Amino acid sequence: MLGKLLPKEGNFFELFNEHADQIVAAAQAFTQLVANYANPELRAKYAEGVDRAEHAADRVTHEVNRQIHTTFITPIDRDQIHALINTMDDVADLLQDSAETMALYDVRQTNEEIERLTDLSLKCCERVRDAVRLLPKLKLQATVEAALKTCEEIDLLESDADRVMRMALSRLFREETDVRELIKLKAIYELLEKITDRCEDVANVIEGIILENS
Repeated sequence: MLGKLLPKEGNFFELFNEHADQIVAAAQAFTQLVANYANPELRAKYAEGVDRAEHAADRVTHEVNRQIHTTFITPIDRDQIHALINTMDDVADLLQDSAETMALYDVRQTNEEIERLTDLSLKCCERVRDAVRLLPKLKLQATVEAALKTCEEIDLLESDADRVMRMALSRLFREETDVRELIKLKAIYELLEKITDRCEDVANVIEGIILENS
């Protein structure tokens, strides 16, 4: 009985790390999907990889939200925990949405713009993982500086993705004569750019956590 009454802190940082690993796994699988898009078998294989990672990320999100309500003492503010895990989960959802949309819209082939946005999305997801791994050590000034630098790198990557999307849309409206293809590609570009947007949102949450806990 006494053990049940004692405060518990939970394993939130471990769960954050696990979720971030699944984001990167989904981004890597999506990158391979795009790289091997001409091969239907490989395309399906990597789409399944995206799905598996997204489902695993969902399970982690559910566990974090459960622990928020069952843990007496949390290592950081509950609202910050909630904001971080749910914003991270949005990244995983968008990666799955991107893979599904390419299939549902019957996109026949990729192009340079899709490849560049995919690469920037992967890099953003990797930086998110790097920043999340630093959260347990915010009492160290060197860690704080490293985390803030990583968040800044995410911001820069998001700006790069925004520029790529603007150029991609400009080229699309100037050169694509098939309205159906235009609609398909516009949707894909916007989804991929949203991945980097949401990674920037994660970075903003992390920066808030740093400011309050360092």
